[in-house]
Amino acid sequence: MVSETQIPTLSDLDYIPYLDETGNLPEQLQGKIGVYAIFDSDKTLQLVNYSRDIYLSLKQHLVRQPQSCYWLKAETIARPNRTHLETIRKAWIDENGTTPAGNDADETVWNNPIDAKETMTDTERLTYQKSDGLAQIKLLKQVARRVESQILELLQARGVQTEIRFNPKLKEQGLLDLK
Repeated sequence: MVSETQIPTLSDLDYIPYLDETGNLPEQLQGKIGVYAIFDSDKTLQLVNYSRDIYLSLKQHLVRQPQSCYWLKAETIARPNRTHLETIRKAWIDENGTTPAGNDADETVWNNPIDAKETMTDTERLTYQKSDGLAQIKLLKQVARRVESQILELLQARGVQTEIRFNPKLKEQGLLDLK
């Protein structure tokens, strides 16, 4: 944990496996406020962000970008201070030399709910356009469940044991986000 005036360098922090040997996220970050950096399997920086609960944010990122979440570095602070968190985030991005994709071109896929509508087949699109409200909702839920199933399969293949529950209300809009 750092004080309000300290800005730790990213290179001084140790890599933490995104998933421990039991397939769970680092529980020591549960409920912790701080800045975190996510790395892919080659330890290439993918995203630098901050959160009021690093653990929950890591869980969201794992669901949204499972192929890019293998390592992380984190720094916690005692009390929320957006200015300090933003200063650390900017310092880490500057230290990296280039802006990570998750803070640039891929920002929406890292930070927004998964839009299952983008995976609709041509037949599903046509059915959706020809349907009324209730039938559209039913179709969106079906598409969202299919994408959810694919994500859960991918996470299972990675050995993830952490409980993953999607918000059922968002599925009606064709969106997937954790509950």
